[in-house]
Amino acid sequence: MSEIRYEDRPWLKNYVPGVPTSIDYQEICIPHMLENTAEKFPDQTALIFQGYFVTYQELKDMVDRFACCLADFGVQKDDKVAVLLPNCIHAVVAYYATLKLGAVVVMNNPLYTDRELEYQYNDSGSKVLICMDWLTERMVALRPSTGIKQIVSASLADYLSPENVGKIPAAPLVDAENVFDFKWCLEKYPPDPPRVDINWNDTAVLQYTGGTTGLPKAAILTHRNLSSMIQMYRAWIYDVVPGEGTLLAATPIFHILGMQVAMNLPIYMGMRNVLIPKPTPDTLLEAIRLYRPNFSPLVPTHYIGMLQHPDLAKTDLTCFKGLFSGGASLPVEVLHRFEEISGAIICEGFGMSETSPQTHLNPYGEGGGPRKPGSIGVGWIDTEIRVVDLETGQDAPIGQPGEMWFRGPQVTSGYYGKPEETAQAITEDGWLKSGDIVYMDEDGYFFVVDRKKDMIISSGYNIYPREIEEVFYQHPKVNKVAAIGIPDEKRGENVGVYISLKPGETATPEEFMEFCKPKLAKYKWPTVIEIWDELPESNIGKLLKRALRDMVLEKIAASLD
Repeated sequence: MSEIRYEDRPWLKNYVPGVPTSIDYQEICIPHMLENTAEKFPDQTALIFQGYFVTYQELKDMVDRFACCLADFGVQKDDKVAVLLPNCIHAVVAYYATLKLGAVVVMNNPLYTDRELEYQYNDSGSKVLICMDWLTERMVALRPSTGIKQIVSASLADYLSPENVGKIPAAPLVDAENVFDFKWCLEKYPPDPPRVDINWNDTAVLQYTGGTTGLPKAAILTHRNLSSMIQMYRAWIYDVVPGEGTLLAATPIFHILGMQVAMNLPIYMGMRNVLIPKPTPDTLLEAIRLYRPNFSPLVPTHYIGMLQHPDLAKTDLTCFKGLFSGGASLPVEVLHRFEEISGAIICEGFGMSETSPQTHLNPYGEGGGPRKPGSIGVGWIDTEIRVVDLETGQDAPIGQPGEMWFRGPQVTSGYYGKPEETAQAITEDGWLKSGDIVYMDEDGYFFVVDRKKDMIISSGYNIYPREIEEVFYQHPKVNKVAAIGIPDEKRGENVGVYISLKPGETATPEEFMEFCKPKLAKYKWPTVIEIWDELPESNIGKLLKRALRDMVLEKIAASLD
């Protein structure tokens, strides 16, 4: 089997007819995508937020006004602007206005603590902050310990349909120096920002990694990285007609998947975009009933939540044509059930903040290779991929696991201000080491076995938590499950399994142990099975195994005292 070589890109044979194996990229920078679409489809709806509609011409006008405001604040090319917003009109405007000035967007998670935000503001060197009104007072208190000068306060109440006016109250503007109201900024400034020469290779975004393996690092993403990826998506979903279609933006746009697929792609394509600031299952199902979206990038939490919600019974999901899953692995049982109900194709993929975001996706459409549930799919257009044996450093034989490396136009050149971290992650000839253990089958499809740092080594055996978790996901009572290594003096590590149950279910560890025994080799059997009310996870539904491991170790230490 090993005569198949990674450099031959065997996955190309599985591309849908019409999808190119390489692209002659148009050197279009991100803000110019909006300008082009506003010129082609000025009256097409660009954004829908809580029943409030914004056309592409109106969006361009708002972006130009806010860019003029930022320029008056002193923002110049390469300056850093921090954005602390959920999916809302303000976030799209702030993002595109910053890029229009040649400045750099630093997206931040509104759920972060002051300590986490202070670190990212200072690490990035951010000068201006746009945040939600309910966070403004906190950010004013935090400002003296950062380099931030001006704060713009945005309220979800700024843009509401007539029937929703009053449902979301605006917080009063904090009375402090250099704190400005978002709508006041748009009204004060004309749509006439300074013209700035923006280069294809200029930095557009500093995108922080999730921080699950240490202090967050900011991946440097250029206009070339982001724009190349958007043009790859355009080629992949070949049957979308520019100016048509509706996308459901549930994944947060401060996350790289949301930024690219739930904001930049629909703007590039001239689609309607339904912005969901808080994607709870009931909110998602209501938006589907109201706006009948055709596409959406979702994460496993969204699929699982909707399948378990009572409103599912009154929601017709057949409006969807294509669905994408990322951020974490989607349990195969969940994938099958959602596809049965919706009739849509769910394409699982793989990506990182460092890859703008994707390197793999299952084929979309007819005539290509099969979708393989549980697989992250095939390599993207113009993307080189290797699977490297952890012991030999050579390419692993086909079908055997190793660490995935890749190169491509969407891959970062490094981490901002961290040359040592860059040198550890990226080879001299440009290969980014993912830290993920995968194998490639004979058809060129890739399967994630686990994170390199999550791998459990017990009595010399390599145990991949993903395999353990997939077994437990087959149990009808399981909502979420995480397998981690627990220190053991004799074996090095034992397997610990931590489970949250579906609403209304009860179960015992003994029941789960009997369930898994016939499905796992004895050395993979867990020595600990615990049922928790909820497991720690990120805002996009990715289980935070490092946080779980810390909690478990703390519990073990306390029991020994």
